[in-house]
Amino acid sequence: MMNSPRSPDNGAFVERALEAAIRIGLVFLLISWCFTIVRPFITPIIWGLIIAVAAYPAYQWLQAMLGGRPRFAATLFTLFMLLIVIAPTVMLSGTLVEAVKPLAVELHEQGTLTIPPPAESIRSWPLIGEQLHSFWNLASENIQAALQKIGPQIKTVGKWLLATAAGAGFGILQFVFAIIIAGVLLPGAAGGSRTAHAIAARLAGAQRTGLVELAEKTVRSVASGILGVALIQSLLAGLGFMVAGVPAAGFWALLCLLFGVAQIGIIVVLVPVIIYLFNTADTVTAVGFLIWSIPVGLIDNILKPILLARGVKTPMVVIFMGAIGGFLASGIIGLFVGAVVLALSYELFMLWLSEAPQTGQAQLSPADDSTRSAS
Repeated sequence: MMNSPRSPDNGAFVERALEAAIRIGLVFLLISWCFTIVRPFITPIIWGLIIAVAAYPAYQWLQAMLGGRPRFAATLFTLFMLLIVIAPTVMLSGTLVEAVKPLAVELHEQGTLTIPPPAESIRSWPLIGEQLHSFWNLASENIQAALQKIGPQIKTVGKWLLATAAGAGFGILQFVFAIIIAGVLLPGAAGGSRTAHAIAARLAGAQRTGLVELAEKTVRSVASGILGVALIQSLLAGLGFMVAGVPAAGFWALLCLLFGVAQIGIIVVLVPVIIYLFNTADTVTAVGFLIWSIPVGLIDNILKPILLARGVKTPMVVIFMGAIGGFLASGIIGLFVGAVVLALSYELFMLWLSEAPQTGQAQLSPADDSTRSAS
């Protein structure tokens, strides 16, 4: 029996399918290889883009002050950011590593911890003074008995502290890399804007290029109003910790940064430190730190309304989830990137929902419309 002219040649079909499979496999292999190569740079690049978008208005002002010299303005911006942000961060991270590393090694490798005896003044603290003094005293004499029930949890905390200390240096390098990327991107902001609009047109249609403005507004609002304020507060609080001689100043500054980004507030860190200084330091130091802490703890109430006045109204729970999830996934840089990325995704998702067709409204077909007109 002869084959029908329309029936495919099985051999040729198998050969073409095999060739297509090999090509697709090679393309996926190449994409996977490229992703593996650039994966360490993805987070710093995204953070650099966020910094560039957030700082662009200030960059435009600086460029105008310098007579329209974009490259010179970008260079000054980069140096300024490195000086103002990185220098205090390096100092605080150094104290963080010095304080956390011995503690983490002791907890992780030995499962024990040496605790000094408590001060007698702790007994006078309201509500928790007597209980805290009793437990603290027991821990200083026999820590195994005090922590017998939570030994595994303490070892887990030790692992986390050790990982935090080990990754502090890499986090600083990522900060430096991100700031340099932002400085490189700023002079080409006009071309970047055209590229973003072209991508939006390809993905969502030419009529949806307004997504770029929404993304820009969201990034700028979260980066300046949430992350920028939290960073300023944590750096100022950290400098106060260092001047007052608080042990592990970098660690407490990191907690201030976490609570600030998560919108909990740094007061929960400042109050225990103030109490500690009034019980251990001299009166001048304790009072001076208290005076310093009042404006530092309240500065967000002044800056946030100004910086968020024209921003989007992203729920704080979204910021919190993005910050904590990003921190757990990518460290210090992830704390910033996660909050911005999740907030941007939320705003785009809500925009998509608001433009969805109303299911409760019946859509008339042309025949139904003509029937209604005739009646």
